[in-house]
Amino acid sequence: MEFSTPPHIAELADKARSFIREKVIPFEKDPRWTEHGPTEELRRELTDLGRASGVFAPHAPKEFGGLGLGHLERAFVFEEAGYSLLGPTALHCGAPDEGNTHLLEVAASPTQREQFLAPLAKGARSCFAMTEPDGAGADPSLLATTAKVDGNGYVINGRKWFITGAEGAEFTIIMAKIEGGPEDGKATMFIVPSDRAGIKLVRQMDTLDTAFAGGHWEMEFEDLKVDQSDVLGAAGQGFKQAQVRLAPARLTHCMRWLGAARRAHDTALAYANKRVVFGQPLGKHEGVGFMLADNEMDIRTARLSLMQAAWLLDQGETAAEESSMAKVQCSEAIWRIVDNAVQILGGIGTSSDAPVERIFREVRGFRIYDGPSEVHRWSLARKALKRAATGDV
Repeated sequence: MEFSTPPHIAELADKARSFIREKVIPFEKDPRWTEHGPTEELRRELTDLGRASGVFAPHAPKEFGGLGLGHLERAFVFEEAGYSLLGPTALHCGAPDEGNTHLLEVAASPTQREQFLAPLAKGARSCFAMTEPDGAGADPSLLATTAKVDGNGYVINGRKWFITGAEGAEFTIIMAKIEGGPEDGKATMFIVPSDRAGIKLVRQMDTLDTAFAGGHWEMEFEDLKVDQSDVLGAAGQGFKQAQVRLAPARLTHCMRWLGAARRAHDTALAYANKRVVFGQPLGKHEGVGFMLADNEMDIRTARLSLMQAAWLLDQGETAAEESSMAKVQCSEAIWRIVDNAVQILGGIGTSSDAPVERIFREVRGFRIYDGPSEVHRWSLARKALKRAATGDV
């Protein structure tokens, strides 16, 4: 693994850093940034600025106008994008669109690439409908949404929730379990335009985080008709396709939210330098200095963990265990960093006078999204025990 930063990536990261600070951060007080994410008007204004930055859609394929960066290369740019919670929106590298871009690049048919991937890479929005009430989530085997064989196609019925970006998405990727035919009982992904009859937005959900365009929704599929051309990848391969998406998406979440944690830490550092209490700057008091030191170490170890997993993906490895470890390590380190920043800032840290309060709310969910820390630990422990039992240690 090479630890030096390639010059062209360092240049892109510098561009992203300047863009976020000069163009994006001034929008953080814009009233169009609502409790359910930036409005569509604000999103379009930000993405227009992003296109002019030279760093737009860094992950998307070059054939559709993106920069085509590899997994490790993305780490440098995505972290800079995450320095403002609006940054991933402006550079169009946020969830769920970034993860869907990677999935489509791997699994989409030539027709689907033109119909869905091309506009997605250029700024369209999408959503990924897998999580269900009392059903599939951390345990995807509980998938209850069905796709019943109907002639040469299927009819989908089911309910999903916590579907990020559902409002305003141009297309929806749906995970459903086939009923009937040779693939009976097997999970399958379908990709359909969001305006197709049978797709209903039931309610917008109120959550801690506020940075995702389109918010989070509960959705219903009622007698939604799809055909073979709507299958993404192959029938019965839904869980396999999900792994194609989930491992890299875990890491890009780590990258973006590490940038947000760095912003919180930088805010706390500046405050600890200038705030004088008990006769000296706050940061020189050992209790505060230790928190700042812990933040520095957490930032470093989180970055190294996610970068090593990203490097493995670039080598063609599945990196399932490494991405799982990185997700737990990063999500918990990011939470500690931001929590320390709030504590150092004191009352200001709990108010909208500083950016840390919003970052605090934003990153809490990361210990749950893409698999709770406990599920990853459970999975990692099972694999470790299996290796020990077979002597493969």
